[in-house]
Amino acid sequence: MKRVKRIFLTVLLLAAIVGTFVYLWKKSQPEVVVYENISPEIRTIEKTTLATGKIQPRDEVKIKPQISGIIEELYKEAGDNVKEGELIAKLRVIPDMNTLANAEASLKKAQIALDKAQIDYNREKQLYDKKLVSQADIEEFEVTLNNAKEEYQRCQDVYDIAKDGATKNSQSTGTTYVRSTVSGTILDIPEKVGNSVVLTNNFNEGTTIATVADMNDLLFVGKIDETEVGKLYIEMPVQIIIGAIEGKYYDASLEYIAPKGTEENGAVMFEIKAAVTIPKGEFLRAGYSANAKIILSKADSVLSIPESSLNFAVDTPYVEVLKSTDPDVYERRDVKIGLSDGINIEIKSGISKEDKIKE
Repeated sequence: MKRVKRIFLTVLLLAAIVGTFVYLWKKSQPEVVVYENISPEIRTIEKTTLATGKIQPRDEVKIKPQISGIIEELYKEAGDNVKEGELIAKLRVIPDMNTLANAEASLKKAQIALDKAQIDYNREKQLYDKKLVSQADIEEFEVTLNNAKEEYQRCQDVYDIAKDGATKNSQSTGTTYVRSTVSGTILDIPEKVGNSVVLTNNFNEGTTIATVADMNDLLFVGKIDETEVGKLYIEMPVQIIIGAIEGKYYDASLEYIAPKGTEENGAVMFEIKAAVTIPKGEFLRAGYSANAKIILSKADSVLSIPESSLNFAVDTPYVEVLKSTDPDVYERRDVKIGLSDGINIEIKSGISKEDKIKE
């Protein structure tokens, strides 16, 4: 019995040793690598870059009042279209008491002078009617009376402006009415009825009643890295991609490249602007985030291969071309390369469209 057990253990040990050697031998054998063969293709290769930015109107006009006061009425709201001269708001003037008092005093003096001129003229007119004075004498008093009337009217207008912000003869076109200075779309009306507003002067820029812009004249405003700005030129075609509008591209033309860059996060960036062409019937909103796809260089209908199939020996590019099958045998062939878009690369010479290349 002991002899049988000893034989069994010996056989088991030998089997384990043989199995270990077989396993190690298989592990040491090189794996068979199967390569996929591809053919060069004719395609168009573009080298592009993206500039991030947003959509803005070319000109945003801020409408500000000509006087200080309180907004009494608003006739428009954001999104409305307005024409030049169209009414936007009406103000109620809060008069300056010192200015109002001076205007009132001047008006009273003008009234006294007018009354005196009227009395003198009436007296002289009676004498003229009795033919006791000449035509020249009555004309002199008539001129004095007319001057007094004009001075009274001037003082009355000054008083009305100080009190109400407009004269009685110009209520519809006075400074209390805020009108659009351009035609376009109202982008924003930041003030509400009852808010106080001030006019523009040497001490402040004034209160903006509304912002108006022509939404048919839009720009893409973005920034591009210094490594690529040298490849841009004015009137260069650009494709605008708006994040909020899926699957749409808008044509644009580059019209501004900043002559000076600004440093942002360690990189120098240059501002660019491109005029966006809006298809008829479409409406774009100001402030959309957008990207500008700029084609820096392009090769039309050229022979190309995936860039991953390209190898380098020092500085010499080459590919491995299938020479025979069963088994696959490849030969090295040097090539001359051209434009690359990061995925595919142009092959100028070295291979033909019929060759099979190891990928």
